[in-house]
Amino acid sequence: MSDPKIPTVIERFYHWESTTPNKVFLRQPKGSDWKEITYAQAGEEIRRIVTGLKAMGLEKGDHIGIYSKNCYHWMLADLACHMGGYVSVPFYASLPGDQLAQVIDLGDLKGLFIGKLDVWDDGHIKAIPKKLKCVKFPHYEGNADVTVGTDWNTLVETHDPQTENYVPDLDDLWTIKFTSGTTGTPKGVMHIHRTPAAQMVDELRENWMGLGKLSEVRTFSFLPLNHVAERIGIALPTIWMGGTMSFAEGLPTFVKNIQDTQPTMLFAVPRIWTNFYLGVLKTMPEKKLNRMLSLPIISGFIKKKMKKALGLGSIEIAATGAAITPAFIKEFYHKLDIHLVEAYGMTEVAGSITNTPMRDAPLDTVGQAIPGGEVRIDGNTGEVLMKSPYMMKGYYKNQEKTDEVLQDGWLQSGDRGTIDNQGFVRIIGRVKDAFKTAKGSYVTPNPLEEVLAKNDFVEQVCVVGLGIPQPIALYNLSEIGQKADKADVEASIVQSIAELNKTRAKFEHISTAVIQSEPWTMDNEFLTPTLKVKRFNLDKAFGEQYLEWHECQEKVVWC
Repeated sequence: MSDPKIPTVIERFYHWESTTPNKVFLRQPKGSDWKEITYAQAGEEIRRIVTGLKAMGLEKGDHIGIYSKNCYHWMLADLACHMGGYVSVPFYASLPGDQLAQVIDLGDLKGLFIGKLDVWDDGHIKAIPKKLKCVKFPHYEGNADVTVGTDWNTLVETHDPQTENYVPDLDDLWTIKFTSGTTGTPKGVMHIHRTPAAQMVDELRENWMGLGKLSEVRTFSFLPLNHVAERIGIALPTIWMGGTMSFAEGLPTFVKNIQDTQPTMLFAVPRIWTNFYLGVLKTMPEKKLNRMLSLPIISGFIKKKMKKALGLGSIEIAATGAAITPAFIKEFYHKLDIHLVEAYGMTEVAGSITNTPMRDAPLDTVGQAIPGGEVRIDGNTGEVLMKSPYMMKGYYKNQEKTDEVLQDGWLQSGDRGTIDNQGFVRIIGRVKDAFKTAKGSYVTPNPLEEVLAKNDFVEQVCVVGLGIPQPIALYNLSEIGQKADKADVEASIVQSIAELNKTRAKFEHISTAVIQSEPWTMDNEFLTPTLKVKRFNLDKAFGEQYLEWHECQEKVVWC
């Protein structure tokens, strides 16, 4: 661990606020225009928000939630928590009302920033306790109208800026990040202010990922900022190194936004890198592309043009993670002289425990342990165990789960894997039933299956989706279902899925129903002797078809 006298993240912001006040810190798009916020402007607004929060009765140490999609106000709200001595508790912006209510309660929130959201309904309104101090961001065009909370701009306009440069203690609680993990029960991962500060000090000393060699820190933020990857991998370096962060306005403008930004550093999940790849193939078949890239005279021109069109014309660090990236995707980017750095880790270790910054890393691995980190494999279960200098302090008010996942200083990852004699780690799958989608979200299938199985046409259902964008549901029909009209079966299953999706976070939405004609039995090893589904065997047998089924136009696939 680094020297105890290292600066905190907010001290780094104070540094840039005073030394580079006119440098652009945040860029928010609206159509073809960009709103630019300098370090001085950000500091002024944050300081007024902090004064406003204090006037609302919030005190140092209080927990304040952030419930919003990525936008520049998200960053200001998070820094206001630093500056005011509060604990930042960010949530996924897609949480439905009942799940929002649950994490508000579990997190002991005293305040909540409510921001840029796709949906705001009665369920969300009911989720907000009357005593909770709420601040709503200014409305973002095309997004939901939030009806609860004091207006952000009102706080800014009616309060003087805080003059104190408050510095939290390195061992004070910095954030509580709620994650469903592998159990489906929200757990609040606690990290202290020392964690992100030490990560940056250690990185710039070791230059493991290469941040110290960046010609300029220009980042592009579109993955959820409450996710550890985006918060540690993009937001943290931007603040620490005095960089500029640009945001995506939304999916329709994503390509234009990243083209306008041309970041030097980008983190994306495998699905995004795959979409870029598929976008290229729409314009040029792979055989033709390979032939063009093999021609010495024009290959350089083709690469440069292609990377600029993808928004990667200035990329120096391209990171991938939150799910395992297929080797063929890494191979494609190698052809464009872009090395995808794999990051494998967990919220509990504040990001990655292994990386592949080395260009000759085997493409089917997630790399070697970070400096100061350790990885080993449990000899009995094949589970990946990890030790990190940036380990969580535990789960908030859940010592039982903390003791369960942290044993003798080793964190139980829940992943199955192997390590070769050079220290390269390969991930095979999940030890338990929960799986991680291509978007990096854990899905616990059992509660979903319980709902979908309540159908006379259904004998058994298994929700799967390891490595694809959304879960899909595999079905075995009951005798009634086998004798029923096909159209009636489809209609019933589609209705069941639609009703389920209304009650779940977006990353849990079932995209496709796959009705399999082959019965699941003990003989074909899809069932245990107690007639439980062997999820791993289904993954093994049909996993290569999951993405095709997910992307199918039909809501129900018969096979």
